[in-house]
Amino acid sequence: MRKVAIYGKGGIGKSTTTQNTVAGLAEMGKKVMVVGCDPKGDSTRLLLGGLAQRTVLDTLREEGEDVDLADVRKEGFGGCLCTESGGPEPGVGCAGRGIITSINLLEQLGAYAESEALDYVFYDVLGDVVCGGFAMPIREGKAQEIYIVVSGEMMAMYAANNICKGIVKFAEAGGVRLGGLICNSRNVDNEVQMIEALADRLGTQMIHFVPRDNMVQRAEINRKTVIDFDPAHNQADEYRALARKIDGNEMKVIPKPMNIDELEKLLIDYGIAN
Repeated sequence: MRKVAIYGKGGIGKSTTTQNTVAGLAEMGKKVMVVGCDPKGDSTRLLLGGLAQRTVLDTLREEGEDVDLADVRKEGFGGCLCTESGGPEPGVGCAGRGIITSINLLEQLGAYAESEALDYVFYDVLGDVVCGGFAMPIREGKAQEIYIVVSGEMMAMYAANNICKGIVKFAEAGGVRLGGLICNSRNVDNEVQMIEALADRLGTQMIHFVPRDNMVQRAEINRKTVIDFDPAHNQADEYRALARKIDGNEMKVIPKPMNIDELEKLLIDYGIAN
């Protein structure tokens, strides 16, 4: 079982990328569980056809400790299994705490047992790794393989570099490695070359470039992944290609984060700061 976490700047498209990639893996016959680690609870919506998924924290608040796996996990597109960690009530507590509680509960309920025959577990993780709760999947070895969703925008690249610092911090203790960068295009000038250069400086690869296409939004409005909504569309093939590349990826490294001067020079060299 491969344990994969998807990180990246808030709003970069982690949840969309994760769900479309999982759809591609499910279409390949892989058995995948998705653990949504965003308090908004929207990491599995497209895989469930828009159905509301009751979160782990909401379930615990309403029902106490007597919870079954079926109470917090639903079957989605292609037989994938979907769980949302949820978050605390607004204004109360740490959102990252929900991730810790959810993963511990899933372990207790046998979600990761060999009898489940999972090929993959995907963690869709909120934002950066500043908060210890959000770093939990890599800090405690729950995720061993990290992919960072990035674009040619400055703050997306800055966040990717920061996430690499978090991976380095926990690489020795937890065995976590970086599998590559996924460029979720924003149609920035020189975007492919910029992200390839960023990947090279970090010691990794741009595993796939996902072009910008309004089909993604159309599918989301219809509460589906692109592969489910319009399987013959070119954008569906892009997500299939990303799924195949992740499935076959053997390049997993401890990254080499840049200092801020090096990162800014890269941005200047490729024209984004001009």
